[in-house]
Amino acid sequence: MKHNPQLDNLRPVFEEWEWQDLGACREVDPEIFFLEHNLRSVQKKKKEKAAIEICKACPVVQECLDHSLRVPEFYGVWGGMTADQRMSILRKQGFTATR
Repeated sequence: MKHNPQLDNLRPVFEEWEWQDLGACREVDPEIFFLEHNLRSVQKKKKEKAAIEICKACPVVQECLDHSLRVPEFYGVWGGMTADQRMSILRKQGFTATR
């Protein structure tokens, strides 16, 4: 078989993603964690609050938050934080890319 340098950095990543199997979010509709386009004000806050409540009981909330900041995830509730909350953290860390 011919050596393919593009494959050199590939590695099994199950261990890096194993935490997702333990997430409280696996038991609910994923749409709960993502806002509909143009959702604003009271409805936006209500939907985000419902998702955050699920995160509060999650055994892997910290792993989820770490992932969402590392990637970064620009949409939805991850690790018990809204996209706006995570972007605030990232900006404080010097992140300047736009969505």
